[in-house]
Amino acid sequence: MPRPSAPDRLGAHVSSQGGVARAPERARAIGATAIQLFTKTPNQWREPAISAETAREFERALVRHGITAAVSHDSYLINLASPDPALRARSMASFVAELARAERLGLAYVVSHPGNFLDDRRCGLARNAQAYAEGLAAVPGRVRVALETTAGSGTALGSTFEELAELAGRMPPRLEARVAFCADTCHLLAAGYDLVNDFDGVWRAFDRLLGLDRLAVLHLNDSKGALGSRRDRHALIGDGELGPEPFRRIMTDPRFRGVIKVIETPKGEDGVANDRRMLRRLRAYARGRLPAPGTLRPGG
Repeated sequence: MPRPSAPDRLGAHVSSQGGVARAPERARAIGATAIQLFTKTPNQWREPAISAETAREFERALVRHGITAAVSHDSYLINLASPDPALRARSMASFVAELARAERLGLAYVVSHPGNFLDDRRCGLARNAQAYAEGLAAVPGRVRVALETTAGSGTALGSTFEELAELAGRMPPRLEARVAFCADTCHLLAAGYDLVNDFDGVWRAFDRLLGLDRLAVLHLNDSKGALGSRRDRHALIGDGELGPEPFRRIMTDPRFRGVIKVIETPKGEDGVANDRRMLRRLRAYARGRLPAPGTLRPGG
């Protein structure tokens, strides 16, 4: 299939089934130039090691398939804010293992959801921040953690810019540069940030509290839930509560040009066609076109 004329750091979360070195080829099949992947089975505690040969195969595959940016997402099981000492210790070990695999693979970032505090929000923030600091200290190197905005359901931390700022602000000075942020458009809307009617205001607040220079990754997902719903339910780009306009603005705003952009939208039956169409749609937005919602065409 045709490749974009220049690397645009736009892609999707792709499967690493069969080994991480398979992911870049899957990314190329959908027209991606960036990927997000799991370096392990996300709903299991088993922690596979990355061999030197696997790391070399992965690096070669990135180059061969034209992938210019690669990040991982940590395990769904991890809860670094948990008050349960056993769960927190297990989560900590898993987080450190994820950072180590990412460093071995040469990944730029590990995207991480802040945890669920379960008992007391302030205590949960402190536990979560301490765990991030301990994890980064345990894995020296270039890999950074990108703290992701959350929808704010239940006792989840990270649904406000203030909480993310506090998590990052608790890092020791020597680790500050290794903490960045990931903004998920679905999560932002669900948490009450009105990207539809106050796009500029949302990003001004982000810049004031977190800094747009620290925005490393954008998860581009439409939302099945309305503004402030606290529902983490992703929809196809332009077909949910956000609609096309916020995505058009993101794709044409110079402030976001260098940010890694990843879709996590519904995969559909074959796991390829929807991703390919969503990336084409986003690139159409970047060219100033606004395809109408509900008009996805096979192969287009």
